[in-house]
Amino acid sequence: MISKYFDKNNLHHAYLIEGAREEVVPEILEVVGELGVKTLGNPDFVQITLDSFKIEDARNLKAFSQEKANTTSRKIFLISANNFLLEAQNTLLKMFEEPIENTHFFLIVPNASALLKIFASRFYIIKTKEGVELTQAEEFVRMSLSKRIDFIKELLVDDEEENPILDSTRSRALKFLNEVEYVLHKEEISRATLHTFKQIFKVREFLRMPGSSTKSLMESVALVITVL
Repeated sequence: MISKYFDKNNLHHAYLIEGAREEVVPEILEVVGELGVKTLGNPDFVQITLDSFKIEDARNLKAFSQEKANTTSRKIFLISANNFLLEAQNTLLKMFEEPIENTHFFLIVPNASALLKIFASRFYIIKTKEGVELTQAEEFVRMSLSKRIDFIKELLVDDEEENPILDSTRSRALKFLNEVEYVLHKEEISRATLHTFKQIFKVREFLRMPGSSTKSLMESVALVITVL
């Protein structure tokens, strides 16, 4: 339960919640209901569910957030997205830096570390799960190069037609990249490993950019990892 993180008498203006939307959204709806804000048929409650949050979405959010509340003293925005594009984050920086009175945001993402640090710093951050399943990442860093390449192909199989909301190729790549980095940090640091960390950092930045090739970027990580 994440309700323990919310002080209903002194609600923070913006929460960043790392977790699975299908688990987190119902809990947020419950919290909002306890605040006396209706979640159905209420123009002051806005729920946005997207795979990628783009600059157009950011501009629309800014415009709508500046409108006065219609039915209550509060406006609530519940946003869940697998991927927040860099341009969208930069567009919203000032809005989250200068809180709007009686306006509260709940942003749900699968991986908070995929966001710009300066953007995430504007939020009260909640992580619903401590730790990650690392078995695949641990196996990955010990595979031969050919097996790592094959693994990347399987990891990035595009299933968006079947499940366009709950997952995306890019968000899976970012999540797995973080797990690989965590595993490497546990190992003895060598020059080769340090080079790998630098490449992971570069790949993470490029994965946030629209139009970049997820497969090519992840394969570049597979190429630089030294078998441990």
